[in-house]
Amino acid sequence: MARELPKSLNALMPRVLARLAEESGKGHALAPVWAAAVGAQIAKHSSPYTLQGGTLVVTVASAEWARTLSLEQASLVERLNARLGAGTVKTLSFRLGG
Repeated sequence: MARELPKSLNALMPRVLARLAEESGKGHALAPVWAAAVGAQIAKHSSPYTLQGGTLVVTVASAEWARTLSLEQASLVERLNARLGAGTVKTLSFRLGG
């Protein structure tokens, strides 16, 4: 039986955060992963709110940000799943917030 190579903490942490967010329903735990995946400019105007059933609800600063991020949804989901694991985030939903 082949042994799996140990993974670094940096590689495991996003998946642990995703599991915590999914179990608790609180997406705030994903804030560092969100910022790394979307970049500083987008993260400045948005943040993860909840993760349930593969849907990540993101709080955005304005309706314009919601529209902009909706257009980029496929790319954002791909970048998030590259860090969190395939299929963790299936879709994004946006809500206005502070």
